[in-house]
Amino acid sequence: MNRCVSILWLPIFLMVSVACGQISSDCSTAIPICNNTPVNGGTNGFGMDDFGGAATSGCLEQTLSGAIESNSAWYRFRTGASGQLGFNIGFDASEDWDFALYRASDCANLGEPIRCNFFDNRDNEVFMGVGENPTGATGSVLYEDWLQVEPGEDYYLLINNFSNTNTGISIQFSGDIFNTDPLTALDCSIVSNLLGPPIAACDTENVILDATTVNAIQYDWFRDDGAGFLQISGEHNPTFTVPNASLYRVAVFLNDGSSIFSDVQVAFSATPMTYPISDDASCSDLTTYDLSQKDTEALGTQLPTDVVVSYYRSMSDAIMGVGSLPKTYPISGTSETIFVRTTSVENPNCFDASQQFQLTALETPMLDFPEEVYLCDGATSVVIGDPFPNTTYSYTWDTGELNSEITVTQAGTYTVTVSNQAGGLQCDATRTVTVVSSDAPQISEVLIDDLQNNNTVTIVPVIDGNFEYQLDGGTPQTGNAFSNVLPGSHQVTVTDLNGCGSVTETITVVGFPKFFTPNGDGANDVWNIEGISELNSPSVAIYDRFGKLLKQLNETSPGWDGTFNGKILPSSDYWFKLSYSDDNGQRIEAKYVQNHFSLRR
Repeated sequence: MNRCVSILWLPIFLMVSVACGQISSDCSTAIPICNNTPVNGGTNGFGMDDFGGAATSGCLEQTLSGAIESNSAWYRFRTGASGQLGFNIGFDASEDWDFALYRASDCANLGEPIRCNFFDNRDNEVFMGVGENPTGATGSVLYEDWLQVEPGEDYYLLINNFSNTNTGISIQFSGDIFNTDPLTALDCSIVSNLLGPPIAACDTENVILDATTVNAIQYDWFRDDGAGFLQISGEHNPTFTVPNASLYRVAVFLNDGSSIFSDVQVAFSATPMTYPISDDASCSDLTTYDLSQKDTEALGTQLPTDVVVSYYRSMSDAIMGVGSLPKTYPISGTSETIFVRTTSVENPNCFDASQQFQLTALETPMLDFPEEVYLCDGATSVVIGDPFPNTTYSYTWDTGELNSEITVTQAGTYTVTVSNQAGGLQCDATRTVTVVSSDAPQISEVLIDDLQNNNTVTIVPVIDGNFEYQLDGGTPQTGNAFSNVLPGSHQVTVTDLNGCGSVTETITVVGFPKFFTPNGDGANDVWNIEGISELNSPSVAIYDRFGKLLKQLNETSPGWDGTFNGKILPSSDYWFKLSYSDDNGQRIEAKYVQNHFSLRR
């Protein structure tokens, strides 16, 4: 069934005063509903068991009393047109009510209900029924699908109360059947009465009772305010203008000596007032606007249990009560006028649609400046915030400063609120900037692996950081290892990506054996450094563990044979240092190349 329809409430108060009305606890005496709907002062027990001891009827089950009915009320109605039909049963949010609807013309053959609801009211809702909740709320478990009806169908409606309290109910009909056939949607022929069915009016309406009868010779009007019918002095016309809510009777005397008596209940409900509503902003960072936040303004001093607030795109829709907007309203991105209607819960025909408000589309500031800024080692301050501000926005920092950018001297978090204001409306965006202390990069050591023609060089910084590494001015990389590095002199650069500088150092990549065996077998008899021929005037100094200089080698030396002054030295570890001349002729000692090797015999 299609749920995307307009709702028109049709109010009724069947044989009621303002506080109470007729109640029937038996199906056989069900209260007929015509173009008005009953309001009663609460149900109390049940009469006969209309289900003959059955354990269930649809979703309803026997109570502790042994019957399906519990504090029950029965109503009946007949459809006069085809279309979509629903109803809303209103009650106090603290109470729990159930209902079952039967398509039947005989109480003895009700069959199974075509709509049934027994869910408890744990969400403290104020409506249940068939169709759509008049408050605009969706997804309620207290609502069943719309009815598709044809003319002449008879229905019986059972309403049960399962609460410790019982303050009564109201019923309003809804559906597109009242748009297409507003006067014949419900068949009034089931109510037989000269004065017609009970009348539910608004306190702003003028109600005239008409008892005009052919061959009448006299009319007498009576009123019952609870102490019995009393004749109304001076009222003998066929019509009577009702001054107040009450039960009225007319006595019509005919020229043949017979008479007709007819009673009708007239009830008046207060017409709500829609209080003025302030304009508001539809901020661009939101996809929906919560219309319910305007309910309090529209209600003023009225209670939400007495008055329902609904919203519309046009004044005509608001007046007709059709096409109400969802409370969670999708934002269109353009400014628009929202029309507001306040409707009486007791009698939805009493409403006020005199107010509206402007929902202005307003841009929420877009903030794209950095959320993390670094205060470098040695720097006394850093600037944070928006370097390219929108001149129409206002900026407020939690430091109290009002500029788009501020200067800070300490690490920490700083929050700014940026506001776009127009016509008294405002959209805000907030951003927190974290200032982090950051040290400039330093190289701790350079590790050279394998020391062959294609070497691996690993740069180890003093501290971990957000660094980028380069070899000989090549492409920067985030990894600190370089492979396939040729022997010789190279430059390595470490750059802090946080903007805290860089460091460049010259390294020397050479190869040497970890050990040698000068035993005359022709294999590993001498020790030398590979790749020093790539250097300018290289010199290698070899020391024993006590720092005594044993040998110096250059690029033409065949290597060291493990002797000192012709004397064979013992197996042990020995150290070396490498130096060379740079392009300016300055003598440089190769950094990170101070190592040892083993002599084995």
